[in-house]
Amino acid sequence: MAGEKYLKAVIEAADAVPLIVPVLADDLAIDELVDQVDGVLLTGSPSDLEPRHYGGESDDPDALRDPHRDALTLPIARHALETGVPLFAICRGFQELNVVLGGTLHQKVSDVAGYHSHKENPDDPLDVQYGPSHPVTLVEGGLLARLAGAGEVMVNSLHGQGIARLADDVTVEAVADDGLIEAFTVDGATAFALAVQWHPEWKATSNKFSSAMFEAFGDACRERAGKRQV
Repeated sequence: MAGEKYLKAVIEAADAVPLIVPVLADDLAIDELVDQVDGVLLTGSPSDLEPRHYGGESDDPDALRDPHRDALTLPIARHALETGVPLFAICRGFQELNVVLGGTLHQKVSDVAGYHSHKENPDDPLDVQYGPSHPVTLVEGGLLARLAGAGEVMVNSLHGQGIARLADDVTVEAVADDGLIEAFTVDGATAFALAVQWHPEWKATSNKFSSAMFEAFGDACRERAGKRQV
């Protein structure tokens, strides 16, 4: 499944047409599929990436896992990077991309000394859950700082996991007020390759910074589309 908020952000902010890929990795020629699209959006999800993908141990029997998604999105992300398909990774997608590139995750950020809880209160209305939660510092000269036109922005926060060891060959784009890495771009990528831990898809067109991210992604998709049509 894909949440409506992601689909509407792609349509309204990126000016593109979303295609939902079924979570049937064993029945799909994943590389051929990625070769046919103009961009890949890795969405968030209530589920966590299985720890075995980054050498971690499963120490929480109550954690929500989705091995079928893992089997699809990890190779999709890998092939997109290898072949220059624009890639925008959000929340779980941000964590997936870090793992694909060799990084690791904290299974519970709130259990790690020095970090505050980054989870939402599920009893709050959605507008509160997805409302501004904490500031992030945008790295000077980075893609996000240019898109925001600022050095600091407020973002929402609806995640339990987070980056433990950052992957090699990426550039940090944003850091939370407690030091947790919240965004990065992929060094050497031949197309747009951005990952953010927060949720810019939520009412994207009502937030200039969120709109700018999706517009940049859409522009990259159109650039690829133009090359594929030559």
